[in-house]
Amino acid sequence: MAIRTVVWGENIHEQTNKVVAGIYPNGMHNTIADALNGDGAIHATTATLQEPEHGLSEARLAETDVLTWWGHKDHGAVDDAVVERVARRVWEGMGLIVLHSGHFSKIFKRLMGTPCALKWREAGERERIWVVNQGHPIAAGLGEHFELENEEMYGEQFSVPEPLETVFISWFQGGEVFRSGLTWRRGTGNIFYFRPGHETYPSYHDANVKKVLINAVKWAYNPQNSFKSIHDAPNVPVEKALEPIEERGPKLHEAGEAGYR
Repeated sequence: MAIRTVVWGENIHEQTNKVVAGIYPNGMHNTIADALNGDGAIHATTATLQEPEHGLSEARLAETDVLTWWGHKDHGAVDDAVVERVARRVWEGMGLIVLHSGHFSKIFKRLMGTPCALKWREAGERERIWVVNQGHPIAAGLGEHFELENEEMYGEQFSVPEPLETVFISWFQGGEVFRSGLTWRRGTGNIFYFRPGHETYPSYHDANVKKVLINAVKWAYNPQNSFKSIHDAPNVPVEKALEPIEERGPKLHEAGEAGYR
């Protein structure tokens, strides 16, 4: 069965900026979805900020294996209830791929628990993306590096938690470097952050970027992505312990009483 992927896009710049509209006439979300659908193992659909529940109802998320997220202009407009809904699905095993300025999205900050801040400069400079983990599945089919002729600079310090893996590091024409491909796991969900994708440059038309996105969806996919019991904190009474034990000392709760966890 194909990996059910939802490509979420803020979909504001494409409607308000002629340059962005010229590069992505059908929206960045549709460009990304088209790239993913070019691989037979992925079935990608889209959702946007403007849809009811931002296109991310509980029913739809329940049928989503991997979610990609691009936002920039109006992170604050994303409803907190939807953010919590997405976070729960990640904990249960849904994969999440956060793109470019999505580093400041509510959902990324929620799952990282840090400011997720960085340096930046919009100058259309060259970005050289180095593959520093060539054996990683997300880097499959790439050389030692690839370049984007025009991109927005992101620079360290990137205030995120220490990643599980670093896949890419970027160098920019102005001299800065940035950890541009990082992975984490939250609960049973795999998370990948990928830096390129400023809206006024055609990065999502680039063949190497498309390859990374396809690889990332396949990496993030967890076939057992409905681990709902991760939210539970059940009490295991003495009589149900796997090995015989004797109860000793006082206890705070009586049998059957709800605990504090």
